[in-house]
Amino acid sequence: MNKKPDFAVGQAPETLARAPKAAALLFAEAVTLHRAGRFADAEQICRRIIAAEPDHADSQHLLGIILHRRGDHAGAVRHMELALAANPGNFAALNNCGIALGALNRHGKALACYDRALVLRPDSAEAHYNRGNTLYGLKRFDEAVASFDRALSLRPAYAEASCNRGVALYAQRRFEEALASYDRALALRPDHIEALCNRGNALSALKRFDEALKSCDRALALRPDFADALCNRGVALHALERFDEALASYDRAIALRPNHAEALCNRGTTLQALERYHEALASYDHAVAVQPDDLDALCNRSLTLHALKRFDEALKSCDRALAIRPDFAEAHCYRGNALHALKRPGEALASYDRALAARPDYAEALHNRSVTLYGLRRFDEALADSARTLAIRPDYAEAHFNEACCRLAIGDLFRGWQKYEWRWQTREQKGHQRNFTRPLWLGSGGIAGETILLHAEQGFGDTIQFCRYVPRVAERGARVILEVQEPLLQGLMRSLPGAAQIVVPGDSLPDFDRHCPLLSLPLAFATTLETIPAATPYLSAPQRAAMDWSARLGPRTRPRIGLVWSGRPGHKNDHNRSIGLGALSPLFDLDATYVSLQPNIRDADAAILHGCSNFIHFGDKLKDFTDTAALISNLDLVVSVDTAVAHLAGALARPVWILLPYIGDWRWLVGRDDSPWYPTARLFRQDETQEWDGVVARVRAALQTAFAV
Repeated sequence: MNKKPDFAVGQAPETLARAPKAAALLFAEAVTLHRAGRFADAEQICRRIIAAEPDHADSQHLLGIILHRRGDHAGAVRHMELALAANPGNFAALNNCGIALGALNRHGKALACYDRALVLRPDSAEAHYNRGNTLYGLKRFDEAVASFDRALSLRPAYAEASCNRGVALYAQRRFEEALASYDRALALRPDHIEALCNRGNALSALKRFDEALKSCDRALALRPDFADALCNRGVALHALERFDEALASYDRAIALRPNHAEALCNRGTTLQALERYHEALASYDHAVAVQPDDLDALCNRSLTLHALKRFDEALKSCDRALAIRPDFAEAHCYRGNALHALKRPGEALASYDRALAARPDYAEALHNRSVTLYGLRRFDEALADSARTLAIRPDYAEAHFNEACCRLAIGDLFRGWQKYEWRWQTREQKGHQRNFTRPLWLGSGGIAGETILLHAEQGFGDTIQFCRYVPRVAERGARVILEVQEPLLQGLMRSLPGAAQIVVPGDSLPDFDRHCPLLSLPLAFATTLETIPAATPYLSAPQRAAMDWSARLGPRTRPRIGLVWSGRPGHKNDHNRSIGLGALSPLFDLDATYVSLQPNIRDADAAILHGCSNFIHFGDKLKDFTDTAALISNLDLVVSVDTAVAHLAGALARPVWILLPYIGDWRWLVGRDDSPWYPTARLFRQDETQEWDGVVARVRAALQTAFAV
């Protein structure tokens, strides 16, 4: 979230010095008019004096103040510099010239003005305060805090200095101290709306979101049209996952200030959380159009492009941010994410390293570096980075989960299953955990005589792989109710031993004593590589269905090889695990009958499929997994990418060759071409080139050996 603070309004300029003789009466009239709010009349008199006496310092100074109030900051600076040329020791002109220069973002010159002013009057709380604001603009936050502290030592009841001190502390991520500074400002002035608004930021940073919301609401009660408070209110609502209310708050802020870059950026973040990525991208684009150097908008834009799988554009958005601020840790981290997705892991690691150089305690960068190292099979380093991440953020669910995947992949199943329970706290799985009134069973305590609900939780392949534990639960004397996805129900799961009753989501559940998700069963049984229940088959196709599919296939004249080359397009890893049918074309001249085990064909593959004379595609005749199982039982071999069909063939104890990306899912382990889960499986993995050509060439050679084709 982009949560830039608001500075409190600066102090009014000091009373002007008396003008010398000739212009004294006219200038005194101008001062009176200025104090009465008749600025145009005061300006007219100042210009009359200056026309007659160009070196009249006080008139030049007052005219500069009037122009600054009007918003003509460049004109204000010009006249104040003329005043200072005539009277270099004019403290008030130095102070006010600094204010006008600050409005032009000319912070270096403004600082010089304040330093000159403080030589003249070291005890000016206002000059120290203004100097602190300028140092903040220069991102010299420690020095800004010191200037605000000096102002407060001179004027302890200086609410604006206390508020802006909080802003500088917030910029250094010293959130508790910032909150204390805002509270001090509010103790001095309870209606200080900037302090209330910024206090909401600090509370959000401390994850005290309910309090943050109340602080913003207090500011809005005082000023309902305070766009920044509406923006910060949206931040708290977003964190509380009240996304529709957050959007409404941002929309109100944008209605009040259409070019409110922070609200536009934060609105994009909320839309992104709602997976309304195209709208989010439009919001970020608007924010960047308004404020081209908005680093948060550029980085969040990159995240949205990443979610849309537009990785090259995501990379460019990060590069734009880094051109503005080369040490911006978030941009380096998100750049690493884009490079990782583009399969440029070496460059990704370099980006994460730069993020960590800028912010050594950046847990997200460490975690993402660990994920990239996992993808390079550098597991010891990946585990070390996970440990470093968790030392910084012990409750970082994704880091725990990544450690689980690492340990499971290298065969450290005992510790891997324990860490795998963190899946329920990850962003992807949070909210998907079933909240039953009956307790969770993870292996402790006897269950003989009890009824236990075992329920599917992820994809079809996961259910097929881990339903093997159902008979083992039944062997402990429990009555098992098995809940599975409906397409798996009919026929196929009824062949599984051990389930007293099979239900699907939405069915009325019978009474049960305990429950366990299917992927927690390996933990419940303390499964190691040596104790995996690997006996197959544990599923079977109905005999009648197998005979029907045999009839559809006709006489067997040559080897029948089932093919699955792509999975579900919406799967998060589809771009790694699926293969275009054209990539398998080197197999098609072999003397075999290829049988498509996919009910749906992607458009790009349809023409290739129809052009192959030795290819059979049954399409929508494969109505469910029972049909697929029956068809597989009539084949000599299944060749599949990592999809549910690969698991099904293994569970049926049919020969299956599984084509895996360079870094496959943890369940296939590393460094082996067999699977302890499926004795009939053979694994063909990509090498470090991460190309499929070599895999297909090895499959072709293996087919020629196995079937003499």
